[in-house]
Amino acid sequence: MDSIPARKYMPFGYKLMLSYSVLIIIPVLLVGYIANSIFVNSIREQTRSNIQGTLQLMMDNIAYKMEDTQRISDMLYFDDTLSSHLRHYEAGWVSYEATTKYLLPKFRTVLDATNRRLWLSFYLHNETLPEIYSNYNQADPLMVKNRLFDLYHIKRIVDKDWYRQYPAEVYGKTLQWKRIEDDETHGRISLLRRVVDISLVQTREIGFVRISVRHSDLFESVNFQKIGEGTTIFISDEHGIIVASSGSPPLQVGELWKEADVKEQLVIRQALPGLGWDITALVPANLTEKDTEKVRLLTLLICLGCFAVFSVAGVFISRFFSKRVTKIVSVLDSFREGEFHKRILFKGNDEFTRISSALNEMGHNIGSLIREVYITNLQKKEAELESLQAQINPHFLYNTLSSISRLAKFGEVDKLHQMVLDLAKFYRLTLNDGKNNISIYHELEQVKAYIDIQETKYSERMQVYYDIQTEIFAYDTLKLILQPFLENILEHAWCGDSINIRIIGTLEGASIVFHIIDDGIGFQPATIKQIFGNGDNYRVGYGIRNVDQRIKLHYGKEYGVTIASKPGIGSTIRIVIPASRLKGDAEGARGQLDE
Repeated sequence: MDSIPARKYMPFGYKLMLSYSVLIIIPVLLVGYIANSIFVNSIREQTRSNIQGTLQLMMDNIAYKMEDTQRISDMLYFDDTLSSHLRHYEAGWVSYEATTKYLLPKFRTVLDATNRRLWLSFYLHNETLPEIYSNYNQADPLMVKNRLFDLYHIKRIVDKDWYRQYPAEVYGKTLQWKRIEDDETHGRISLLRRVVDISLVQTREIGFVRISVRHSDLFESVNFQKIGEGTTIFISDEHGIIVASSGSPPLQVGELWKEADVKEQLVIRQALPGLGWDITALVPANLTEKDTEKVRLLTLLICLGCFAVFSVAGVFISRFFSKRVTKIVSVLDSFREGEFHKRILFKGNDEFTRISSALNEMGHNIGSLIREVYITNLQKKEAELESLQAQINPHFLYNTLSSISRLAKFGEVDKLHQMVLDLAKFYRLTLNDGKNNISIYHELEQVKAYIDIQETKYSERMQVYYDIQTEIFAYDTLKLILQPFLENILEHAWCGDSINIRIIGTLEGASIVFHIIDDGIGFQPATIKQIFGNGDNYRVGYGIRNVDQRIKLHYGKEYGVTIASKPGIGSTIRIVIPASRLKGDAEGARGQLDE
């Protein structure tokens, strides 16, 4: 594009300087003087607002730690498996197994869920379960031990006033922060909460949780340096006793604080939600009081005068430049919204003309680049799909050829003949003239061919049932999204000498959903995480992950594969793809699979 010849003109900056110099120089001097006075006069409120904001941040940090502790208690309160173990009273091996294989690992998991140091005491109604605790010799458990949880029987606390006065249970809501027993001595506070059995009509207490945390941990964010030197910040309980303090020097913990004793200090107090305690800041006067006696009488007159002058000047200047600026902004907004065809043209020879020319050229270039990037991404996506597709068939072909070799060795000619025909049919559908997409009818034919091959191998040891809505035959899909799951079942899911498989296909709104259900050994939760995770063990569930990645690459992240499984019972694989119709006649709608 030919560039516009540069000609001499008055720069935009000079125009603004000439327009405003006479009108601004004198007013700016006066306004600067007044602004200084106003700043000094308003700093008190600003400081108070800043201090309140800092206190709020401290309170938010304390609230976060309280909520984190409550979250730890939720892991015990809402655990149905824990509740089941606590309400079974079989002694002996059952009690030992429940303690060693669930209770102790559960408490370790709960404490490992936070990076903070907590002491967990769990009181059991079930006395068939053993007590497991340490003798601390009146020391603080949070300071002397490694295993920060203990198991006690409930009889140890039934006579305690704090336990008897604990409020009535409202499921999921009743909990209490309170200092009990030696908490005050060791500078701790405890979260108290019941564990209840909801299997009955009326909830019944089956355990009691006490999670203790040190004041120094809970109130770690209380630091006077966040406000300034000479400031004191402290936490006081419901009786006004100082629990934690930060200052230079700090107030004495354990003393009673009275606001009447404060002199020449600003007192800012806020309540800590959930505790009934207060956080208070004592701010010295030198941080909030400044000289406010300068030229207050002139403030109103000068402000009014400047307002009138700047208003008149602003009207004329803004009308001249605003039209051009508005046009430029409208073009930029169009670019931001992805519309790069809009153009702008100014008359004259100044910065606006050069800006409009640069914007027009930029819009043309960006539009061209976007088209090029779009085409490149499409090519990359197609290459990735072809790469993933190429990784599936060799493994299946190797297994099938091994089965054919075994049939030939034992002279089972009829079965060998049938398996070769099924294999040929499977690969005819797989090749699909080099296309990645296939009709759902042909995909299910391909699955049927694979099942026929496996039935020749396993005979009556496997049973496969089909529950397919014929409506979905008229849609298409990526090829080979079902067979890898059947292959995975027949390789890894056997539980005994037989296995049952059910294949379901339904149309749900704008999506097609397949379910592959088996009654095999199922997946371990850790295995499912490895399949869909980013761990080092990339070979686990390779075929499943391959299908999931292909679907997401082709259709988007909202589609793909999910697994629901229970070890020893079986698994359900759920595959979701969009309902995309085939071009031309719906050839797949002409038949149904045999059940």
